[in-house]
Amino acid sequence: METADTGAHAKFVLNGPEGQFDPRTTAHRGDLADIALAGKMFAPHYAEPMPMRCSAPKAMLRKQSGKDHEAVSELLHGEDFHVLDIAGDWAWGYCGHDSYVGYVPVHALQHRKKTPEPTHLVSARAALIFIEPDFKSGVMKRLPMGARIACGEPSECGSYLKTGKGFVHVRHVQPIGTKVVFDGSNGTAALAEQLIGAPYLWGGRSGDGLDCSGLIQMILMLTGVAAPRDSDQQQAALGEEIGEGEELRRGDLVFFPNHVGLMVDKERIIHAGSHRMQVAIEPLADVVARYAADHDQPVLARKRLS
Repeated sequence: METADTGAHAKFVLNGPEGQFDPRTTAHRGDLADIALAGKMFAPHYAEPMPMRCSAPKAMLRKQSGKDHEAVSELLHGEDFHVLDIAGDWAWGYCGHDSYVGYVPVHALQHRKKTPEPTHLVSARAALIFIEPDFKSGVMKRLPMGARIACGEPSECGSYLKTGKGFVHVRHVQPIGTKVVFDGSNGTAALAEQLIGAPYLWGGRSGDGLDCSGLIQMILMLTGVAAPRDSDQQQAALGEEIGEGEELRRGDLVFFPNHVGLMVDKERIIHAGSHRMQVAIEPLADVVARYAADHDQPVLARKRLS
């Protein structure tokens, strides 16, 4: 990359052909791109990201601006969103946790400087924010699993943490950076089992509704592992290949065409799928048989997390 100083502005020059980029995680469109792409990809204009944070319980990330357009992911309370453009009621940019690009409603965002830094993650299927540190008091807000909140000192009874707007029970949250461990190294499966019955939601990644890769990204985040958003990205980035003929274990990942699930034991898998329209456990053999009806290779990979 070369830059030519033109006084008030710097002119970016593209040297050579553009590189190959995944459009899902590359903030580039016909008229605008992230300033980080200057010199790598051509755009008429480049923008410096504006740091924002999700202030709603959750907000769908969409492929285009407008509530009727396809959802591609979901932004949860307290997660960062880097805004590159605002038009009407929609902001275009990318998520801080996985760089996924899309549009979210402006009303769901607040400037990061105006929000406290999150300290805890909701680790239960959902957490209630009470007016007082008492489960008999009124509820101010409900936050889904995966939401990030800023918590202060414990209440006098020690069972609640003070947030900016009420109190949350200590059993519903965990400090960011810590790992939830339910059963030794297999905490991922135990976390996923908490979500049995949660509705299938294309693009969803919270305890209120999720898709297959959203489930995996969510539970790995709670065990301290950063994972990309989609199943093909997860297949490329996560774990080590399991040898042919080696038995599967609790916590192993199995990848299918455009799908992923997690083993709860050597024969059963938990996953979020449109077949049952919810998070469910079923025999792995049944899932393989369904994919074999339309695909010559129903299982693309078996991966083990370290």
